[in-house]
Amino acid sequence: MSFIDLSVLFEPDTLSDIPIMRPHFQYSDHETGADEMMKTYGCSREDLPAGGCCADTRISCADHSGTHMDAPWHYAPTMNGGERARTIDEMPMEWCMGNGVCIHFQDKPDGYKVTAADLEQYFRRIDYQLKPLDIVLLHTGAQKNYGRTEYGITGCGVGREATLWLLRQGVKVVGTDAWSWDVPLPLVAKEFAKTKDPSVIWEGHLAGMEMEYYQMEKMTNLDLLPVTGFQVICFPIKIKGGSAGWVRPIAVL
Repeated sequence: MSFIDLSVLFEPDTLSDIPIMRPHFQYSDHETGADEMMKTYGCSREDLPAGGCCADTRISCADHSGTHMDAPWHYAPTMNGGERARTIDEMPMEWCMGNGVCIHFQDKPDGYKVTAADLEQYFRRIDYQLKPLDIVLLHTGAQKNYGRTEYGITGCGVGREATLWLLRQGVKVVGTDAWSWDVPLPLVAKEFAKTKDPSVIWEGHLAGMEMEYYQMEKMTNLDLLPVTGFQVICFPIKIKGGSAGWVRPIAVL
């Protein structure tokens, strides 16, 4: 049995995120911690370890910073055709562990929109029938640019019809190594500027209004995965009312 970490390193001020989403860290070292311990316990510095103690880190970030899992509440107020959308703390735990399937589409050009026909062809080629609660991961190749500003415009994305195709097979959780499950947002914005067609806006996400699902974004190491034959474990942090939750997904082979 082996384990593959599918999460990026959570670090401050990464250029992969837009400014309002970039995590900011405030580190408190052991000497500062010792000062706080003396206040708390009424002790002297000599009562504490020579090197100090009680380091900690204060973090300011968005629930979509780093590798995270989106909840239906992120997409829209409703899901399943009108039900109140679930927040991340309401996600059924049994959906967070299952057989993994990796779609290797790293050869698709940046900005390509994956279609249902693409998926049908892929699964015929690998001779695999999706099963309910399979966890489907999309390897776009975007992970190579994580940490750079161009990360947000790298990789293919999944359109509405392809997303719904997966959900109709019983899939509840998906993931991608790209910034977004959708086609990179700046590229969609350019398309909309030309066509004025609102159906292209965030269409993979908005498929969650029709059928409930959860998506992981900013994953890594998907290039190390086989097509099938592994398990994925991906429990998100329970943020009350959260539109997403940080997650450290792993593949078990």
